[in-house]
Amino acid sequence: MAAKRSVSVRILGHEYRIRTDADPAGLARVAELVDETMGRLRERSGVIDSLDLAIMAALNFARDLVAERALSKGSASHDARVRALSERVEGLLRGAGPPPG
Repeated sequence: MAAKRSVSVRILGHEYRIRTDADPAGLARVAELVDETMGRLRERSGVIDSLDLAIMAALNFARDLVAERALSKGSASHDARVRALSERVEGLLRGAGPPPG
């Protein structure tokens, strides 16, 4: 496990120091996404309060996460059905033997 370090990120003009053992560059990308999302929400909605913007951003991220999980679940379900069908066809072909005649 990597040692925790303090990483500085800037969101809506405020600096936050975050203790993490994650990759600092990855954390910087996440903070940039949060900053961009909150800035976009501020422009669209006219909301100034940073707590309100943070909640709106969290709701947007949560909606995206739920949609992504549904896609992943659907994809995994689809992959499982294809695999099962493939195994079934292979089993039928193995059990069929040579064609009559």
